[in-house]
Amino acid sequence: MADVDGEAPYGLNLSEASPARVYDYLLGGKDNFGVDRAEGERIRALMPGVEIGVRAQRAVLGRVVRFLVGEVGLRQLIDIGTGLPTAENVHQVAHSVDPGVRVAYVDNDPHVLVHARALLARNVNTLAVHADLREPAALLGDRELLAHIDLKRPVGLILCGILHHVQDEEDPWHLTKELVAALPSGSYVFIHHLLNRGDEQSRSLLEARNTRYRTKDEIARFFAGLEMVDPGLVGVPDWRPDPDQPFQESHPVLKLAVAGVGRKP
Repeated sequence: MADVDGEAPYGLNLSEASPARVYDYLLGGKDNFGVDRAEGERIRALMPGVEIGVRAQRAVLGRVVRFLVGEVGLRQLIDIGTGLPTAENVHQVAHSVDPGVRVAYVDNDPHVLVHARALLARNVNTLAVHADLREPAALLGDRELLAHIDLKRPVGLILCGILHHVQDEEDPWHLTKELVAALPSGSYVFIHHLLNRGDEQSRSLLEARNTRYRTKDEIARFFAGLEMVDPGLVGVPDWRPDPDQPFQESHPVLKLAVAGVGRKP
């Protein structure tokens, strides 16, 4: 698909880049178009080494899923803003620990849903739902989701690389609060978010379209009312690094994102 820039399949809108397809491009994937590649190159110019940051994001997502399933014992996960399928997807990591874990992928990108549904067609414990983070009531009321996920039992809510695509005027803190309010006690929330450190590089990155780099204090607000899991809100490679599979790469770009997990009491 990477070489095709003509008529869009699946009725896709190619007038603007898709975060999922840009992410795919930065990971070296082929499910992207010219508009996505152009945005990816623009991001590369602003953030040299961005691919390392993307790989670190995938790595911490895997560590979090293994923690939620293997250590906490959760058997239900909701991944909002899942993006295009790649290596070590949430359900694959979860099922490597326990094949019975139920995983619901949620995305508002039709391209993502086509790929996800094809990948998951024969997996009864996974589901792909069309819904939008910006409409939490509709998302949480989706019939397919409710048939797959029991909101009376603890859930792992995954918001990995999605909240920085929601602008301040859309009040992502309130949206997150609504989602968390619907979860029972004993649920966990994982957030990965791009970081505004207040330095020159951060100021230049603030120019990135459709992306909001937030301060650590602003990101910490998403965890209001939750009990932070050690080591708290930290740099992505520093969240419970795996001594058997250490993240080998080192680059200043790794300072431009944080990750954390909170438990609902």
